[in-house]
Amino acid sequence: MAIDRWLLEQHQSGKHPSTLRFYTWSPSAISLGYHQRQYPEYWQNLTWQGHKLDLVRRPTGGRAVLHQGDLTYAVITSGITGNRLQVYEKICEFLIQGWRSLGVELRYGTEGRGYIHNPNCFGTATSADLVLPDGTKIIGSAQLRRGEIILQHGSIRLQPDTELFAQVFGAKSFTTGQLPQNLSVENIIAVLVAAASDYFDVQIELQPLSSSEWEEILVYQP
Repeated sequence: MAIDRWLLEQHQSGKHPSTLRFYTWSPSAISLGYHQRQYPEYWQNLTWQGHKLDLVRRPTGGRAVLHQGDLTYAVITSGITGNRLQVYEKICEFLIQGWRSLGVELRYGTEGRGYIHNPNCFGTATSADLVLPDGTKIIGSAQLRRGEIILQHGSIRLQPDTELFAQVFGAKSFTTGQLPQNLSVENIIAVLVAAASDYFDVQIELQPLSSSEWEEILVYQP
């Protein structure tokens, strides 16, 4: 997630265009919201499939997210007007359209600020999150704003391991059985990129980070 923050600052300084980014996690990890100071001590020593879970802090707010069996998206852009919720909805629309083309209808959550008492981001679904028709939360998102520059990123739950989820949060993980099971992560990314290109009316170009950019990120201290 240091890359997301770095891209935000690069866009803010005019050195990098708007960016749409997708990534998965290896090893699996728990990301903490920027202001989340309290969490179980045992989270620092969790393992899964022989690997220690990383514990990282997001530049955005919200509660803890288990990054296993998920796909993370990030949008770094500017020029989107409106209040916080309106910006969420304007950015999330490409996710709604993309999943609709895959036969999955998503809508916004309806819960209020009770999430602040829940250490698990996917334990509640606010109006900034996307849920299935039965209310199961599939996409949780968070924002960081620097003036008109916006970083919005979120976790798309695809195939979470229920036992690991219970180990981390002490609660049962909701199933994602309503999602198509025959799609690869690559297929999903391709559909969402096409939806973003159509919705934002832009030509999206694949542009991997250069070796010099990687060097900057490796020494970057947000």
